[in-house]
Amino acid sequence: MDQSGVSQSKSQSEPVCGKEALDLLNCVTQSPYDQDKCLRLLQSLRDCVLTKKVKKFSLADQEQQEANTTVCLVGRCNYAYG
Repeated sequence: MDQSGVSQSKSQSEPVCGKEALDLLNCVTQSPYDQDKCLRLLQSLRDCVLTKKVKKFSLADQEQQEANTTVCLVGRCNYAYG
């Protein structure tokens, strides 16, 4: 298993702890902000990285992200303009 968090697990097409990370990022963008929910999601992500021994996450295509207001987390991109 690649411990960067970038490689995909054999049983899934999602990156290691990718769902937990994406859920947390989406939580902090919601309005109104639900701090309790986001803290639960943060704990879920922490549990995942400890269990899976993830050492580091990295963003996909950082050059494109800087050129646009794009958020890419381990290969899954959401484009937001304006």
